[in-house]
Amino acid sequence: MIKTSNDTASTGTGGAAAGTRLGYSAWPGWFPWKVAEEQNIFSANNVPVDLKWFDGYLESINTLTAQQIEANSQTLNDTVSAIAGGADQVVVLVNDNSTGNDQVIVREGINTIADLKGKKIAAEEGAVDHFMLLLGLEREGLSPSDIQFVPLETGKAAAAFVGGQVDAVAVFAPFTTQALKRPGSKELFSSKEFPGAIPDHLVVSRKFLNEHPDRVQAMVDSWFATLDYIQKNAEQASEIMAKRAGVSVEEYKGYAQGTKIFTLEENLQAFQPGNTMSSLSYAATEMANFLQEVGLVKQKPDLTKLFDDRFVKAYAAKAKKA
Repeated sequence: MIKTSNDTASTGTGGAAAGTRLGYSAWPGWFPWKVAEEQNIFSANNVPVDLKWFDGYLESINTLTAQQIEANSQTLNDTVSAIAGGADQVVVLVNDNSTGNDQVIVREGINTIADLKGKKIAAEEGAVDHFMLLLGLEREGLSPSDIQFVPLETGKAAAAFVGGQVDAVAVFAPFTTQALKRPGSKELFSSKEFPGAIPDHLVVSRKFLNEHPDRVQAMVDSWFATLDYIQKNAEQASEIMAKRAGVSVEEYKGYAQGTKIFTLEENLQAFQPGNTMSSLSYAATEMANFLQEVGLVKQKPDLTKLFDDRFVKAYAAKAKKA
């Protein structure tokens, strides 16, 4: 289970002036933000950040959409959904790709995706693992109406599965650890089978980007500085991130293979046009089409201004000179 947060955040209307409110939630690719805070990496990059923890991932998305925070850690498909709903947000950094830490976990007796037909399956409606669940169903020729979908916040979905209230659950780490405590349970499929389908990002409101591009740059710089710190201080960083996740260090290390943290070079490449899911612009278009097909968005959003790679490029230019 996720522990109660000790993180604090400014909640006044002057948040951008007092400190950039950066939201994050329970995902291995976002726990490095906690390292940045504890090791004063934000301060070293001259950016005042109020790191705000959200027990519910969807709440963090809604809070950014409401402009009650300036920046958030969220997936590409959830950002596409927010934009389809009228939000004006910009992806400025790739944190990672999910490569197995998003999972559909099933009870004993369910062995194939076809076995999910008619079963009760819990997930956070409209969020990342609901998206992955629908991808899996589609691959096997099943539609959303072929299952009994139970919409629950991710932590509650895992608890409902462990309690035997549903037959399967779609959750992300560290909630996967909780769900697999149900006797006889197992992973049916994961994000490993859908490369590039779940990229995770630093997303900011366009208003904040326009008013404080220097702070956006400093957050991007802080991210890469944090990755350098983690590489050089692996044990200490793992302890910080495991504590935030509410799991043991050994359990946390088990998540390593399921999350691919993007390097600077991989960031630069992801922002380039392409015709595979490794290109963010291509992936966003495919996601928008899929989300509309399954009814999660009513109309395709305008994606032409979704990505802004100038901050990653600026960091790369500085790194090259160093």
